[in-house]
Amino acid sequence: MNREMKMLAGLVVVLVFGAMLVSGCAEPLKSGGPAKKGDIVIQSALAENEDALKAGKTAAEALKKALGNTAPKVVLVTDCFDDKALKTKALKGVISVFSKDIVIGFAGYGSFTQGGAKDTDTVGVLGIGGDGIDVQIAFVKNMGAKGLSFDTDKDKLTKALGDAGRSLAKKLTKKADSRLLIAIPDAHSPKNQLFMDGLQDVVGKDFPITGGSISKNDGETFLHYQGTLHSDSAIAIMLSGDFKVGLAGRQAKTNDAVIATAKSGAAEALKNLGAKPIAMIAFDCAGRKGKLDNLEDELKAFQGVTGKDITLFGCYCAGEFGPADVKEKKPGVVSSGMGWHAMITFIGR
Repeated sequence: MNREMKMLAGLVVVLVFGAMLVSGCAEPLKSGGPAKKGDIVIQSALAENEDALKAGKTAAEALKKALGNTAPKVVLVTDCFDDKALKTKALKGVISVFSKDIVIGFAGYGSFTQGGAKDTDTVGVLGIGGDGIDVQIAFVKNMGAKGLSFDTDKDKLTKALGDAGRSLAKKLTKKADSRLLIAIPDAHSPKNQLFMDGLQDVVGKDFPITGGSISKNDGETFLHYQGTLHSDSAIAIMLSGDFKVGLAGRQAKTNDAVIATAKSGAAEALKNLGAKPIAMIAFDCAGRKGKLDNLEDELKAFQGVTGKDITLFGCYCAGEFGPADVKEKKPGVVSSGMGWHAMITFIGR
């Protein structure tokens, strides 16, 4: 449907799906606290509307309904709107439903849930809560990488992004039960590996890290943090508690390969989990999305592994963090900063 038809129809599409292990209440935590043996609740929602404010609010309301009595400890938002003004409205819609203190996110190229895959004029949201999972949120701004080229300013870029990665990781506490770091910087591929190097200097190369880089389109490179938009910045979420994670990465550059690798990557990540899955989270390359003849086909490939009974949240990025799908793997390195990848993580127990 083109933009004019959507304006005439006033279309609102909401796609919601989630999973929970017994409902429960939990107060939002920003600094992190000890996880208890208890519920882990992960839900997702996606809304499409040319009215950015309505898209944000509709997605957030759907997520809140899906969460039930569980208060989220973090709400991760990805928007796909054209400029800062619309992105600001989308974020305003989300924080009209949830406290801005727990809302973080980024500009991307669309997202998907169990209900479907969408690109432009959309807001996707992921909520995580429950006593069984501890959430820490961190943010760094003014990294010093803005305007620097990977080809001509690599030394300056290496220092700026490495320092930013280290600073971000140091704001988080890696505990005995820490399981996963989700990182989202303004550092598109191949710059994202420089940022990854900084993260790994602090948490180690053997610690599971996933995430993706924000949109690299001019005028769209913004992160959301507690109600405001920032460029040249990065956010991170540390997840700890009584659960397991399984990761896998797959690279592809053709329609058929994108579909096939979505299925094989999800199958590998699920096998690596070795537990009952609660949710699958995918940070996927916008380049892969662009190779698809039908946007829904990759989602269907994921669903061929996940089924339709667990939470699924995916987003399209400009660089991805996770296991590199390369012939020569670096020993002891779990995650790398790559491009053209789908980085897939299962959370379960």
